[in-house]
Amino acid sequence: MKAAVLHAAHQPLTIEEVSIDKPRGSEVLVRTAVAGLCHSDLHFIEGSYPVPMPVVLGHEAAGIVEAVGENVSYLKPGDHVISCLSVFCGHCEFCTSGHPSICQTPEVKMPPGAARRLKWKGEHLNQMFNLSAFAEQMLVHEHALVKVRSDMPLDLAALIGCGVITGFGAVAHTARVEPGSSVAVFGAGGIGLSTINAAHIAGAGRIIVIDKDPSKEALSRLFGATDFIDANTPDVVKQIMALTSGGVHYAFECIGLKITAEQSFSCLRSGGTATIIGMIPVGTKIELHGVDFLRERRIQGSLMGSNRFRTDMPRLVEFYMQGRLHLKEMVSGRLKLDQINEGFADLKKGGIARNVIMFDH
Repeated sequence: MKAAVLHAAHQPLTIEEVSIDKPRGSEVLVRTAVAGLCHSDLHFIEGSYPVPMPVVLGHEAAGIVEAVGENVSYLKPGDHVISCLSVFCGHCEFCTSGHPSICQTPEVKMPPGAARRLKWKGEHLNQMFNLSAFAEQMLVHEHALVKVRSDMPLDLAALIGCGVITGFGAVAHTARVEPGSSVAVFGAGGIGLSTINAAHIAGAGRIIVIDKDPSKEALSRLFGATDFIDANTPDVVKQIMALTSGGVHYAFECIGLKITAEQSFSCLRSGGTATIIGMIPVGTKIELHGVDFLRERRIQGSLMGSNRFRTDMPRLVEFYMQGRLHLKEMVSGRLKLDQINEGFADLKKGGIARNVIMFDH
């Protein structure tokens, strides 16, 4: 099969012929239909996070099951599925207490470099996030997949696998936004737009979006924003305070920057909660004023939206079918696998929501 391989940080991905094992035990072989280009993958390409190389990146995907291992009972060939990096075991303390997104059981969530499912030129090829979606096929544990209705367009279903579930879950699970509350969203990329959409579905009374690209205003309002602030203007926090008469109930940082993480906390009213969704580079420290915690302000992290993806993703599909979840508007471009470097270049420049790779089979 063909796959996009990252050989070293700051280098273009190359399209290679890669071999993949057959499914065994609880594994499932999926024919990849679509894979989204997520900013998280760009972090690894740019060397912000270490990862064993060479490696096949990609984690936001949808496809069709081709074959299953002898222990698989949840899926069968022909099923339409969405992948998720929140692979869960189902029996650890995190899973049984309702937090499967932070399951770390190595039998299902193998650490970087441990998976032995891919080969290139006869040598071991690393699998990213136990998925490696930038390839014509994926071999994954069945607990990395959720079955969805077959009439759901796969090019849109793929978006649910990371960006949408991350934003939706941060609103619904991590922060638990209440109807009528005020919300600030820093960043209107794929995850930011999904956060805006989720806050709107949750019934937030005011949704303020902050982005440095003024062209994002119209799209943000389509997804549910009530106000837009140009991040290039001075005193962003003061502007939020003025709009809300003292700060927001909830703030979401969807970029992964020190300054916006600090702003997300500073714009809270007393008792407010800031949720950090973006991947802040390794070694970056966030600075906050200790006295602000006396106002019962909170700051917390969110990994993949604290999701329970086997429950959440079919519900998100239904939201789309009902016209409540905006997915078509999020797709900026549909590319072929050999255009993947162009897609990441567009992502780095900004001004887009999501490019997706469409696989030819």
